[in-house]
Amino acid sequence: MPPSFCRHNRFLQNCPICRPPEPAPGAGKRPARAPSARARSASGGATRTARSSAVRVRQLTQAADDGYRSELVPGLKATADAERLAGELAFASARLEEFSDDPPGLYADIVTAEDREEALWLAFLVAFICPTETETEDAEDPFAAIRAAHVPWASGELPRLDVARGPRSQVADVATGEKTVLAYRAWAGRAGGQQAAFAGEPAWTPQRRFDRVSERLSLPGFGRGGRYELLVSLGRLDVVEAQPAALRFGDDATTLAAKRVFGIGDIVLLERRARALADAVELPIEALDLALHNWGARARGERATNGSQAEADDGERDAIAVVLGV
Repeated sequence: MPPSFCRHNRFLQNCPICRPPEPAPGAGKRPARAPSARARSASGGATRTARSSAVRVRQLTQAADDGYRSELVPGLKATADAERLAGELAFASARLEEFSDDPPGLYADIVTAEDREEALWLAFLVAFICPTETETEDAEDPFAAIRAAHVPWASGELPRLDVARGPRSQVADVATGEKTVLAYRAWAGRAGGQQAAFAGEPAWTPQRRFDRVSERLSLPGFGRGGRYELLVSLGRLDVVEAQPAALRFGDDATTLAAKRVFGIGDIVLLERRARALADAVELPIEALDLALHNWGARARGERATNGSQAEADDGERDAIAVVLGV
């Protein structure tokens, strides 16, 4: 269960107005409310107890408050959390540079593909299925499952979706995933092909194209994270002239992490604080997408590299840490 936010868009436990009062010293547990008629059943009480415990365990994944404070990341109260964010920002920055310097795996195939329709199809599959994670240098190719799933775009066939999937995969299950692929093919077909669908209007700026195509790609089963990753990769690989001007927060792990880092739930204010952080550390706004996802996902074992072989630059990480005050 995600953390609770109050009517002031703060974490409930951090709001001086809405947070529950502290128990008096030596006092026992706060008395429970009188159960309603429905809640008097044993099963109902057990369910509420389990959910309450789950919330407390989830909050323990954050480092202990050691007095750390920064206007750029007001939701962070621990130096360790800020240091971890600096590392994830540096890695995400290195990964963006990798796209132009030495794109790994299927990203290189996307760049070199002579058929633009096939290149766009490969990019969609990479964002949709997501490269798997590897623990050692000689481990299996993180793009192997996507290669196994791939069928040529011109064939009109559905890809295999009963394959291993990465941490940011959009494939919930095979049946739902196939519906998403059919919706994607239909979306491209209405425009006369993928190239036309991604190009949109000739007068669009790269920022306008990113926003409009992202809106039009709101297909069943293809969430905010998949759309954002797809358009960022296509823009960085110079396949589509698209560049984000914001993080376009929605309902995903990146957004939840942003609420924790920036200490607020309002989407408009989240975008402002994300932009302020990106400007302060001198990184493109899209670097925050993967960085925030990984900052929040590491404790759950869902950190994603998306097939990247890049390594964070120590100098950049240290410079970001200085800006964050750690």
